[in-house]
Amino acid sequence: MYLFRDFLIVGCGSFLGGGCRFLVSKAATAWFTTSFPFGTFIVNLLGCFLIGFFSGLPYANFGLSPQAKLLLTTGFCGGFTTFSTFMNENLSLLSGGNNLYFFLYLVGSFALGLLCVWGGTVLAKLVAM
Repeated sequence: MYLFRDFLIVGCGSFLGGGCRFLVSKAATAWFTTSFPFGTFIVNLLGCFLIGFFSGLPYANFGLSPQAKLLLTTGFCGGFTTFSTFMNENLSLLSGGNNLYFFLYLVGSFALGLLCVWGGTVLAKLVAM
């Protein structure tokens, strides 16, 4: 029973996260006209920040349940970010001869992603004080 409920919670979060990913990616693509994949880059960095923030919140202090954390982290952030698209875009950059963009995208995503998760966690701790 609880497994099915949690499955639906994650599914709802994923639906919303995927929809938001689509909107943010489209907006970023409209703003930046370059072969650098800014849409996925922005989505993944923002998702890193959000999962750091959501994971760092002391849920009991805010009256949020474990299901709320499941909805926000596994569901929304899991649906919002996209590792497969990230890897596919890296391969496209590499095979297209865009070695500089490939390097910046790969290293920038990992380094800035880790920084964003840390920043989200720090912000969550500040909010919880």
